[in-house]
Amino acid sequence: MEQFRLKQIMNENPDAKLRDLVAQLLYDDIINLKINPGAKLNVNQIAASLGISRTPVAEAIGKLTEIGFVVQHPGQTGSFVLELNLNDMISLYRVRTAIESEAASICAHVVDDDTLRELAALADAFKDSVIKRDIDGMRDTDMPFHQLIIKSCGNPYIIQCYEQLLPKLTMYQASMLQFITDSGSDGNPWMPSVKYNHISVVSAIRMRMPELARQAMSEHVDASLSFTALSGNGNDPFLTLRDRQLDI
Repeated sequence: MEQFRLKQIMNENPDAKLRDLVAQLLYDDIINLKINPGAKLNVNQIAASLGISRTPVAEAIGKLTEIGFVVQHPGQTGSFVLELNLNDMISLYRVRTAIESEAASICAHVVDDDTLRELAALADAFKDSVIKRDIDGMRDTDMPFHQLIIKSCGNPYIIQCYEQLLPKLTMYQASMLQFITDSGSDGNPWMPSVKYNHISVVSAIRMRMPELARQAMSEHVDASLSFTALSGNGNDPFLTLRDRQLDI
């Protein structure tokens, strides 16, 4: 399967260097949590799974180290995937709230009917996926919903800022989706908000009420953060991701 993925991306990018293609594959797996946060990257194992030598894998890991998604720990050998933690998520989501709330407010002024229908469809599909605990369905509708709002606002500076946050946001959102599928998540008091807040945002935009759209998006991001925080049962919820293989 991994060799097929590599061949596919090689066919799509025939002039790209092998190290860059391997870096892209690892990057995609890291931000979507197919490789666990905090996991040690085994160069030999990765090379064998891709059917290539160690050199381009080591070079790819070096590129990911440069952009901060792979780190080295003092006193330990090897390279490790960046770990997630609740304090970092809180800081990131404060910025996310500011950006996405403004984007939602602008959308209430400028969004067209076709985009509204697409947003509504994504919101309904996400709600249904949460009810079914369908993690693939949630992944296919959650971030695309937010990215469409950002794109549709039309402000190039908002779009640029959001794109810088997107890789880390994707990691934290993928974690939240995993927590939704956990047994006992129905007992989380923020579950109804997580389930229906996309629909609330769309409703405010459809009514052409910018301040209501801003408030709805702010409440949605806050609910996502609160849901995740309470998923740790009093502890940092991301500690539970270190020792289990995520099926995403």
